[in-house]
Amino acid sequence: MNIIKDFKAFLKIKGAWYLLLGLFLYGIGLGILAPMNAVYMSEGIGLTKGEIATIFSVSVLLNMAITILIGFISDKMKRKKPLPIFALILCMFGLILYMQADTFLGALIGMVIAVAPSGLIMGQLFAMARNHFMQLAPGIYEMAQIWLRAMMSVGFFVGLLVGANLYLVASFQGILWGNFLGYFLLFVLLLLYKEYEPVEINSSNTKGETFSLVMLLALLLLGCADSLRGLYLPLVVVDLFEQPQLMSYLWSVQAIFELLFMTFSGYWAMKFGSKRIILLSSFCAIVTYSIYSTSPPLFVFFLVQPLYSFYVSVLFGVAMGYVQRMFHMKIGFGSSLYVFLFQMASLIGYVLPFIIEGYKPQIFIIPTALVGAGILLMIGLAAYNRQKQAPLTM
Repeated sequence: MNIIKDFKAFLKIKGAWYLLLGLFLYGIGLGILAPMNAVYMSEGIGLTKGEIATIFSVSVLLNMAITILIGFISDKMKRKKPLPIFALILCMFGLILYMQADTFLGALIGMVIAVAPSGLIMGQLFAMARNHFMQLAPGIYEMAQIWLRAMMSVGFFVGLLVGANLYLVASFQGILWGNFLGYFLLFVLLLLYKEYEPVEINSSNTKGETFSLVMLLALLLLGCADSLRGLYLPLVVVDLFEQPQLMSYLWSVQAIFELLFMTFSGYWAMKFGSKRIILLSSFCAIVTYSIYSTSPPLFVFFLVQPLYSFYVSVLFGVAMGYVQRMFHMKIGFGSSLYVFLFQMASLIGYVLPFIIEGYKPQIFIIPTALVGAGILLMIGLAAYNRQKQAPLTM
């Protein structure tokens, strides 16, 4: 394991800087809006808990349908770049409508147009990147994708800081325009990017993973827990401490450690196996959710963020490569399926907290149970595989 040597080789890959900058800009756009979106709907527009969940759910449902449909056909397309470009145009138009919304219907229409096509952006960007790196750097293409995902986290971190300050200076409108600018710059960059044609894939240049419905289900449960946290943690923190900007600072701490863990988790996954690292990170998530649910003081929320950063770095780095390798002969579909899986997780995660009234910290009992179920599935699968292989070694 030579991280420095591999990273230097990665930076020398022709065209890699376009992809790095593109994911950085995409991350900025997400980071500016993500911690404040639910708060904007609640305090800026005046929507109820049910209306907020409905808007998120409808948006994600349409996003899922579009993402998986494009995933089926994208591998038949010689060029994938037009897909994220078109999606960005729709997202920017939707954001303009969302900015002007002052009713539930207006927010719903704007959010649907802004969010529904967005699955094409991340999924097809990583499909293009995988083709790019497999053609120009086949020896490090797995880590190249993880570093690309890490750059998206860098952008997310910058976006969090920008978003917190935009809120203080220009309230919610500043945040929405900042998100729009991130999408616009990515749009311009994609117009300049030269896409590489897909490479012929065989067993000599890529290693696939055995398809496992159980692992996909386990990842779905882990994703449900994270999406629940993503939507409801800002609302819980605002309810407890009455300072919306705190969430941007809290997620900034997470992003810093996420960058550190993203690289190490990738190498650990190559050495010890992706499933073991996913399992280990899941225990970190259970500890974090359990602490959240006890209504701790503010400094404890910051204190446990490194644990959660490890979980997120694995979920969005190692798990992405794991799912792609399940469908290594269909790169576009594998990338879209990963996005689809976590879109479905978002939908479930948004709805589950309705069994708990308001924005109480006890909401986090739910993701604790979800991750616990995911851990049991992974342990059960490992035990089954071990038992299955035992007769062969006797």
